[in-house]
Amino acid sequence: MHAHEEICRAIDSRKDEIVHLSHQIHEHPELKFEEHFACDLLTKAIRAMGLEVEAGTGGLPTAFRSEFGGSGPAAAILAEYDALPNGHSCGHNLISGAAIAAAAGLLAIRQNLPGRIVLLGTPAEEGGGGKITLLERGAFAGVEAALMAHPYDSEYCSIPALATQHLRITFHGHAAHAAVAPWDGASALSALIQTFQSVDAARLHFRDNSRVHGVITNGGQAVNIVPELTQCEFLARATTSAYAAEIAARILRCAQAAADATGTRMEHQLIGGYKNMVNNRAMGQLYARHSATLGTPAPEAPAGMPTGSTDMGDISHAMPSIHPLFQISDMGTGNCHEDAFVKYTDSDRGYAAMIRVAKAMALTAYDLLADPQELAAAKAEFATRQDT
Repeated sequence: MHAHEEICRAIDSRKDEIVHLSHQIHEHPELKFEEHFACDLLTKAIRAMGLEVEAGTGGLPTAFRSEFGGSGPAAAILAEYDALPNGHSCGHNLISGAAIAAAAGLLAIRQNLPGRIVLLGTPAEEGGGGKITLLERGAFAGVEAALMAHPYDSEYCSIPALATQHLRITFHGHAAHAAVAPWDGASALSALIQTFQSVDAARLHFRDNSRVHGVITNGGQAVNIVPELTQCEFLARATTSAYAAEIAARILRCAQAAADATGTRMEHQLIGGYKNMVNNRAMGQLYARHSATLGTPAPEAPAGMPTGSTDMGDISHAMPSIHPLFQISDMGTGNCHEDAFVKYTDSDRGYAAMIRVAKAMALTAYDLLADPQELAAAKAEFATRQDT
């Protein structure tokens, strides 16, 4: 039997158990860095496949790493499993299921695997940057290519994910009785409101495909006291890391101007940021060929397509990487994170797509290991891209 057929057959043979696993994760949503149920479930499933697995990889309690195969190059398949406050509205239960299924397919040809497969559990994609921590702490050591796939309402072999800068801004004013002596106070709330107004006015001048969104996390302490402390967060997104940093700097200038105008003091911190996704076209085209053979075309995403951000972007700056999107709904709004998307991530259509994509990823990983020209093409392309 050809290796491709054996890989697909092995994935099909484990379909029911992988779907059940993904469903269980869907039914027990956990926020970033709190994915203890999912991590335990996934590591038990990996051990049941006959593999050793390291838990707590990189000092992250809900990360894991498993490796198998022989000598030669290594490809990593990444699993995500954190949720959002409204549940698995980003479908990470399907991402982890596809990763486990892909690994199971490749495990079936373990004795003839022309290289190594690293199965990496990466927590806290939703704002925690788990992959960045794992990269910095050596979990990707020796890996020459990385891949994962994400549910969406369209099918693409690439994702134009934006770079981010995540700011937390705090204003310190002076409290006073709001009725008796408001003139003695300096309103931290006024500074915060002026900041939002100035940022909104600045949007006109941001480059295409840039995004800025913010929330007030502390608007004051009591209605009859001039607020002495307020806090907000902003997320700046852009097509390059450099421009995301420019937008963040402008937000901070708005905040400082508001502080100066209101007689308050501003302080800030950068609490995170992701790099833009550098899609490796050589790998993406290989994935697209397998996806088409499995019955679903997966073209490149159109330029300028509205998109989000992911810590997979940081991985793509460190090694050849892909992050295909697979369709599980017809909503047509790029509706990840919405309440309506939750039901699709626990649907027959979603699970069927998960298994199909697991095959496409496994076959892509196999070809990268088995065909030196495929991996060489991915590396050559990676070497020519520019850090931005």
